[in-house]
Amino acid sequence: MNETWTIIADALRTEIGDFGGLLNLFEQQQQRLFSRDTDGVLRLSTEIENHTREMQQHRQRREQLVTEFALAHQQPATATLRSLLPFIAEEARPLIEALIADVNRLIHQVRRLTRQNHTLLARAVETHQELMRTLRPDAFQQTYSAAGQKTLKANVRTPGALQAAG
Repeated sequence: MNETWTIIADALRTEIGDFGGLLNLFEQQQQRLFSRDTDGVLRLSTEIENHTREMQQHRQRREQLVTEFALAHQQPATATLRSLLPFIAEEARPLIEALIADVNRLIHQVRRLTRQNHTLLARAVETHQELMRTLRPDAFQQTYSAAGQKTLKANVRTPGALQAAG
């Protein structure tokens, strides 16, 4: 007999696998950033977007299962899986708790790696902009918004600083 908690456990396992795949993609992206492989970084960015869309579908399916489980046990539809543990067979609770803990741990790892990659990408853009300002100083204008954000605007009609001699 396939009890509802086994279906929820399978959904949690799917999410864990999804997070593992996402972590792998972020690590690959980081390697491409370090090796300055821009085509690889762009390709992996697309793969990451596609993977996160698929992950969202899996998460929504798991949330739907938990909602159905909650309603079947006369609990609010918004009940968390952790709050529903008393309605799961006692021998299965440690498994569900471990799966929940793994999902939460992986969420934190993904957030950390996302921040790292975002910082690396932002630094790469800054470095590129600095290089461009060095090569063509009159082609860029730096301004600040009312909120204090620094922006860099390209002057469209400036002669190139690098011109052929002769």
